Amino acid sequence: MFGKLSIKDLAAIALLLDEDESKVRKRKTPKRKWVNRNRKDVGEYFTLFKELIDDETRFYQYFHMPINKFETLLARIQNDIKKVDTCFREAITPREKLAVCLRFLGTGDSFRTIASSYCLGRSTTHCIIKEVCSVIIRKMKDETIPVPKEEDWKRIAADFWRLWNFPNCLGALQGKQVEIEVHASRGAPSNSYTRKFSVVLLALVDAHYRFVSVDIGAYGKTSGILSSSNMGKALESGSLNIPTKNELPGSNLRAPYVILGDESFPMKTYLMRPYPAPQAADDIPKKTFNNKLSHARQVTENAFRLLADRFQVYRRVLKSKPENLDTLILTTCILHNFLQEEDVHSSTEATPYKGQLNLKQIPRRGCNSQGAACHVRDTYKKFFSLTSVPESEPSSDIVT
Repeated sequence: MFGKLSIKDLAAIALLLDEDESKVRKRKTPKRKWVNRNRKDVGEYFTLFKELIDDETRFYQYFHMPINKFETLLARIQNDIKKVDTCFREAITPREKLAVCLRFLGTGDSFRTIASSYCLGRSTTHCIIKEVCSVIIRKMKDETIPVPKEEDWKRIAADFWRLWNFPNCLGALQGKQVEIEVHASRGAPSNSYTRKFSVVLLALVDAHYRFVSVDIGAYGKTSGILSSSNMGKALESGSLNIPTKNELPGSNLRAPYVILGDESFPMKTYLMRPYPAPQAADDIPKKTFNNKLSHARQVTENAFRLLADRFQVYRRVLKSKPENLDTLILTTCILHNFLQEEDVHSSTEATPYKGQLNLKQIPRRGCNSQGAACHVRDTYKKFFSLTSVPESEPSSDIVT
C-alpha cells in the first residue's frame, strides 16, 4: 500500500498521525471545583448563623442549646480544634466546626446532607465531627461524668429520697440498644450476619436525669450486659466508693445503698429489681415496693427521652463504624450532662415524639436471686409497709 510513496510522503503521514494522537492525549479534563468555593456566600454557617445569634429562640431550636452554653462549650474546646491558615485557603474556624458537629448530633442528618448545607466536602464534614467529638470527650468527660466520691453518692441518695421518695438510692440503671447499620467490610463484628446490629448504652441516672456513669459496648448482646461492663465489674468489686449501710429514714431498719433496676438486670445486694408480677399480685407489701421502685425508675426513661430530644441522631438508624458510634454516644451523654446543669432547678420538658426512637429496651431476663439480695429487698419492702411514705408526686422540675 505504501510501496509507491516517497520517503517525504511517509514522513508527512507520520507527522499527521502523531498530531492527531497528541490532540487525543491533550483532551481537556473537567476542572475540579472546590466544594467550598462559594461557602462564604451560600454556606449555612455564613448565611444563617449571624441571624441565629440575634434570636435566642431560633438559636435554641437550631442547636438544641442556649447561646451562653454554646459559647461556654466553644471556649472549652476551641484551642484544640483550631487550625492555622495556609497560603492556599483559610482554615475552618472552631466556631463553624462546633456548629457543624452540633447540627449533625441535633438532627441526625447524613454527612452528605450536613456537608451540602455548610458547603463543605463530605470527608471534611466527617473529619470535623470526629475531631470535635474526640476533643469534647477528652476535655469534658472527667468534669461532666466524674467518678463519684462517697459524698457524691450520699448527695445522690438524698436527692432521690427528697424527689422520688426512695431511700438509700444511688441511681436508676437502664440499658438501651442503639441500632447501627454498617457494611461488613467497614468493621461489623464477625458474628454479625446482617448489616444491622446494636450497641448498648448502659447508664446510671440520678434524680435530676443526669448520667452518673455510662458504659458503651456489648455489641449485639441481649444478656450478661451488666456483668461484662466496666460498670458492673466495678460494682461487683466494690471499687466505686459506695457508702456502707445506713438507717432508712424514720425507722430503725438498716440497709445498704442500692441501685434500682428492672427485670433486665440480676438481683444483687446493691441492685434491686421488682418482685415477679405473680408474687406481687395479691401481696400488698410487695406490690407497694414494686410501685415505689417503678416510680423512682422514671428518671431513666425521662433521661433517655431528653437525650433523644436534644440529639435527634437517636431518632434514626445510624450508619457508622462501631468505634465511631461509641464516640458519638459518649459525646451526647457528656453534652446532656453539660446542658442539664442549668435545668436542675427549672422546668425541663421533653418534646412529645410519636415516632419510634432508636433506643430499644434490653429484653427481660428471669430472676435467680441470691439469699442476701432477697433479704435486702425484703428490708426495703418492710420499710415501705411500716412507714407512711407518701405517694410520690413529681415536683415542678420533673418530666412526666
